[in-house]
Amino acid sequence: MNKEESRIIELRELLHKYNYEYYVLNQSSITDYQFDALMNELIELEKKYPNMYDENSPTNRVGGMVVEDFNKITHRTPMMSLGDVFSYDELRGFHKKIRDVLGYDDIEYICELKIDGLAMSLMYEDGKLVYGATRGNGTVGEEVTHNIRTIKSIPLTIKEKRTLEVRGEVYMPKESLRKINEKRKENGESLFANCRNAASGSIRQMDSNIAASRGLDMFIYTFCDNDLFDISSQSNSLDKASELGFKTNKERRVCLGIESVIDYIKEYALKRDDLAYDIDGVVIKVNDMKLHDLIGYTMKVPKWAIAYKFPAMEVKTRLKDIIYTVGRTGKITPNAVLEPVLVAGSTISRATLHNEDFIKERDIKIGDNVYIRKAGDVIPEVVKVEKEDRTGSEISFCMIEECPMCGSKLSKIDDGAHHYCLNPNCDARNIESIIHYVSKGAMDIEGLGEKVVEELYNLGFIKNIADIYDINKYANELKTLEGYGEKSINNMIDAIEKSKTLSLERVLFALGIKEVGAKTSKILAKRYRNIDALISVSEEELRNIKDIGEVMARSICEYFSDDSKLNLIGKLREYGVNMEYLSNEDNFKETIFNHKNVLVTGTLENFKRDEIKELLDNLGANVVGSVSKKLDFLIVGTDPGSKLEKATNLGIRIIYEDELMSLLEE
Repeated sequence: MNKEESRIIELRELLHKYNYEYYVLNQSSITDYQFDALMNELIELEKKYPNMYDENSPTNRVGGMVVEDFNKITHRTPMMSLGDVFSYDELRGFHKKIRDVLGYDDIEYICELKIDGLAMSLMYEDGKLVYGATRGNGTVGEEVTHNIRTIKSIPLTIKEKRTLEVRGEVYMPKESLRKINEKRKENGESLFANCRNAASGSIRQMDSNIAASRGLDMFIYTFCDNDLFDISSQSNSLDKASELGFKTNKERRVCLGIESVIDYIKEYALKRDDLAYDIDGVVIKVNDMKLHDLIGYTMKVPKWAIAYKFPAMEVKTRLKDIIYTVGRTGKITPNAVLEPVLVAGSTISRATLHNEDFIKERDIKIGDNVYIRKAGDVIPEVVKVEKEDRTGSEISFCMIEECPMCGSKLSKIDDGAHHYCLNPNCDARNIESIIHYVSKGAMDIEGLGEKVVEELYNLGFIKNIADIYDINKYANELKTLEGYGEKSINNMIDAIEKSKTLSLERVLFALGIKEVGAKTSKILAKRYRNIDALISVSEEELRNIKDIGEVMARSICEYFSDDSKLNLIGKLREYGVNMEYLSNEDNFKETIFNHKNVLVTGTLENFKRDEIKELLDNLGANVVGSVSKKLDFLIVGTDPGSKLEKATNLGIRIIYEDELMSLLEE
């Protein structure tokens, strides 16, 4: 595996972690700009290395998870994100693609400020606010109506009696943040880092009194039901929203040609500090909606709109020391210990240094003044060294030769960029392996979070993956520990038992076989059906499977030729962990969905969105995200939106839920 392929795996892990922090824990350790920068880096690397495709990659999803504290709302149409650009040249490239489609240069765009807040959908029926829902994962969001009602700029009733939806950004004005932090400081409470974090945390409060005290506001940026009013442009759409009583941002501007757009961006880059709210960029859309379908869509984003993101802030501070962490594969990562500094609203005291080559290429020394930015990890990245500040007292970097946890000799393997601890009994590696095994995408054992795993490991209750299934013998000891009540212990044990029934692909992914992600795990499980067949497969046979290359095939064979790994699998089998591929797909070989492009729109009565997608996948369908001439079937629920009309006009077969249920019964 080369450096870029290793970076793909690293980026996926980071982005999954950030999604979890932001959407589940209601925390944010990086800004939207930093997240988008990582996402774009991953998108480009995955294009370059199609053999690294993983269906669970953050790029295959619009994004994130839904907390359990709120009711779930399935959006009528997905709340899509926008593609991003970070330079004027990229913006001109966006324009060129549209110009090539339309055949002329003087394209009318509308520019809108990109408010740094929380995306929100508002649904109205019979002139009354029915619910407010967050974006969530793009398909299903969290209902936060009780808090939405406290925002005074949001109308509770409107004069239009037809069902309609608007979308926009809930945000906290700068003055509201100042007043709140002033009060929190007086009370000895921690301060909010920035307006975006404060808005996100406030709108997810269970107590609406708290949200009401936070001074939130909302700008509407999308009027979803333009067809009801024969609206044909984004500018007129926003005017209509204003007419109905919604607050829209007045700084928007219609610009002719891309250079006028760039002038607008330059203007507001200078004005942004003087605005009453935070912005992190500018959204650019083709104003004429009749052109949108002609310009088209990708699976995830429209081609007729883009977000220009302002550059990340760089701040200078002192690098005090370099320390090391150990991952589950044994990879050693050097990290900078920094003089604490405020960067884009967050106090930073750590930054990743990636590997030995990264440090040497930048000539980083302990004691240097360095520039950091939030562009890489939970702990931001060191960008460059200010060598003119050197006094001669700086200490040159020398990579450690032994594991900081177990003392084993480190080795360089594969591409030679990273050092690894190869000791299978290294405590740090074992802890990280257990954390991966119980994680959401693997065995999904609730109650065994990172801190719990580390505590149970240090107590000696869990020393390897198999020990998880014997934790019930420590139930009495656990009850004596702080934070372990009888109910939480029982829930944990129930979750452990439930994990035994999962299909083989989940087990393969959870085992943490190097190079093997969720997609590859499913490919292997479907092909070999049980763990024993996979254990005996040859490297040559694996290399001949689509999406499995030489490096991955070798890694799989090395894993299953390791006696300690086979012993682990044997123990898991003894504890009752399923080692078979569980699927009903064999019963559906001859259905009409096999090898067909299928799209689901609207709300289905009998299925959640994730459930119907998984079912269609098992039926052999290729589930897509947009209407095009290549679409074979459109499955329609209630409130299908514009996709139904588009599919009907293209002559695509429409399957309503009643017919779908009949087909499934057959």
